Amino acid sequence: MEIIPAIDIINGKCVRLTKGDYAQQKVYNDNPVEVAKQFEDAGIKRLHVVDLDGAKAGKIVNLNVLEAIVKQTKLIIDFGGGVKTITDVGNIINAGAAIVTIGSLAVKQPQVLEEWLLEFGADKFLIGADVLDEKIKISGWLEDGGIDIFSFIGKMIALGVNNIFCTDISKDGVLQGPSIELYEKIMEQHPEVSLIASGGVSKMEDVIQLKEIGCSGAIIGKAIYEGRITLEQLTIKN
Repeated sequence: MEIIPAIDIINGKCVRLTKGDYAQQKVYNDNPVEVAKQFEDAGIKRLHVVDLDGAKAGKIVNLNVLEAIVKQTKLIIDFGGGVKTITDVGNIINAGAAIVTIGSLAVKQPQVLEEWLLEFGADKFLIGADVLDEKIKISGWLEDGGIDIFSFIGKMIALGVNNIFCTDISKDGVLQGPSIELYEKIMEQHPEVSLIASGGVSKMEDVIQLKEIGCSGAIIGKAIYEGRITLEQLTIKN
């Protein structure tokens, strides 16, 4: 299972939100590049970077942070937040990200995503599914996506995408454990999906459990920044 630390960016700084609430943000480091280098030095290979300013504004804001991380590390990076056009996708890939993360657009405009898949290939995309009570939420978790998680994943697989990360909003940033039952249910209904768990990881036991149920990866944020899990522990398991 792949361990994927998260760097969330607001105003060029490394932050974490609680349950996606911009009013509940905590700055962990003024320099995301420094954080990324610490991850790489510890033996981490992959990084999940979210432009929270971009997600809120509906356009990419922190592409310069991605470029800086790419220049100073060899990490495999997925980047998202505010991706709206095929030009955005090209800019992210040209900036050095290996993978583009797509969220709300996959729900609202699947035909546009299909065009991008044909242009760049499915391996260039990671689809983010944000869930509350098994229902997809979009636009910074403020809107109902009008579809349940299982139907949504089925639609993505039909398009040729099976790399999906799923965040249970109720678990995000509260350090109370991941949604094991939800992930098991998803993989039971869609055994072909490559599912990355996101949200709620608070200790190494959570990571081990996610691996045991068959998740292909785990995105971990606050547990690392709060010292609940050390990078040494993660790289031993990675």
